[in-house]
Parts: sequence; C-alpha cells; structure tokens
Amino acid sequence: MTLASLTPRSGKPRSARARSTRPGSTRPRAGRQSDHGTWFLVLPALIPILVLSVGPLLYGISLAFTDSQAGRTEPTEWIGTLNFRDLVHDTLFWDSFRIGLLWALGVTVPQFALALGLALLLNQNLRLRFLARALAIIPWAMPEVVVGIMWRLVYNPDAGILNETIRDLGLGDGRDWLSGLATALPAVVLVGVWAGMPQTTVALLAGLQNTPHELHEAAALDGAGAWRRFRTVTWPALRPVALAITALNFIWNFNSFALVYVLTGGGPGGRTRLPMLFAYEEAFRYGQFGYAAAMGCVMVAVISMMLALYLAGRLKGGDEK
Repeated sequence: MTLASLTPRSGKPRSARARSTRPGSTRPRAGRQSDHGTWFLVLPALIPILVLSVGPLLYGISLAFTDSQAGRTEPTEWIGTLNFRDLVHDTLFWDSFRIGLLWALGVTVPQFALALGLALLLNQNLRLRFLARALAIIPWAMPEVVVGIMWRLVYNPDAGILNETIRDLGLGDGRDWLSGLATALPAVVLVGVWAGMPQTTVALLAGLQNTPHELHEAAALDGAGAWRRFRTVTWPALRPVALAITALNFIWNFNSFALVYVLTGGGPGGRTRLPMLFAYEEAFRYGQFGYAAAMGCVMVAVISMMLALYLAGRLKGGDEK
C-alpha cells in the first residue's frame, strides 16, 4: 500500500474538513437563510389575512361578551357569557339553525349527484365538448345577487316564466313560489343547486381527467361493464376529490347569505331564515351587535367542528392506506 492511497482525494486534511462541519462552526447555516427568505415571501400575503380575517374574527369574539348596541350612549360593558346564555333559550335562533341544516343538506346532496352526472358526460369525447363545458360553468361566473334577481323574475307569480309555462301547459294558474309557506324553501333550494353545481362539476371533472385511461381499458378488456368500471376504477380515484368538494360545499351552503337574502329576505314567516340572515337582522335591523356576535361565535364553532371531523376522517383514511 502506497502513501498516495492513504491521502484524501480532496487534498484537504480530514481533521480540517471535520472541524468545518462541527456544531460550533461559525459558518452561516443555509436553513436559517431559507427560513428568513420564506417568511419574506409569505409576509405580503399574510398581512391582508391578519388584517382582514383574523383581526375581525378576534374583534367579533370579544364583542360577543359585551352589551354592544346601536345608538347606545353609555359605554359598552363586559357582560361575560350572558349573550350565550340568552342564545341557548332563543328558539328563533335554533329554528334558523335547523333551517340552515336543511338548506345545506338539501342543496349539497342533489348538487353533488347532478354535478357527478354532468362531469361524467363532459368527460366523454363529445362533439363541441369545449362549448358544453363553457356553458356548464356560466352559473358559477354570475354573482349571487344577479342570480337571485334573475330567479325572482323566473318565480314571479304574475309574469314569471315558470307560471307562464304552467298556464300554457294547462297545469293550473301557477302560484307565488317564494311567498308560499310550503314552497319557499324548496324553491330557494332549487336555485342553490343550480348556482353551485358548476364548481362541483369542475372539481369532479378534474378528478376524472386524472384517472389513468389505461385502467378503464384494462377493465373493459376483462369484460367489466360501465357500472362496474365506475365502481372499481372511477370512484376509488374520484373519492378524495368528492369528499373534499362535498365537505366544502356543505360549509359554504350553511354560510349562505346573499342568494337567500335577495330571493326571500328570510321569509315568509322565517321559513327561509338561515343563521347568517338571523344574525344579520339582529345586528343591522335591531342593533344588537353583541348578541349577533355571539351567534357568529356559535356558527364559527359549529363550522370548526365540521372541519375537524372532515380532517380527522381524511387523516384516518390516509393512515389506513
């Protein structure tokens, strides 16, 4: 064995190389520089979130423990949990909460079913498929206020297209859909399904396009029919997207405000008064800011529980995989 074979190839003694990498070395660490650079890049997006989201949320939570009212000349006082204790016995609020759950379920479930069928259709090799996809997302591109005004015209009892069609078909004289106690909530649910279906369709269509086409071809060669291919190939690949968009849709629908406000304003007789509408009326119609803030805290807590359950299910599913 020669002396050259014992010499490090780098030409630098091993002891010097070891000293340069010891924990006590004064050489700057790349990790710290990377952390500072990351915070510098994130800060422009983080500041608006803190100012416009986190700040108002904390202020609303603190307001829920006060007796803040509109036009009050005395200083606002801290009253502890009195607003929450009153809220527990407020039957009107819990009735609006029940209506909100019915609305969210009534919109989310058919919304997903119809969007899944439309996504499967738009995923086929159809003629003018690009035009069909563009038409399918038109309701999504329209503001909720515009959608509400448009459907108010459709439901108009005197000159609405729905009642005119019923009269032309000889099915009756029509009815006042948005003012009837039995028809107001179903009519509003129909509008919610129509307005929210495009975003669900886009999400499901993206999931379908990420499914490998070779799996469908292999299943077809094995003799699997359309339903079996959907059950064994399409749905397992689409399930994560479906669960995510369904959970988000339920939360969005539960927090709906503009669409129902334009259509019915919460009427008739409170049949379409969602929790957000009830809190809005308490704050800006009756001036009970502290009480309305307590309602907002309850809704934030409920939504946080929904998100926690969803994330727990997702994490459990990931661990099982």
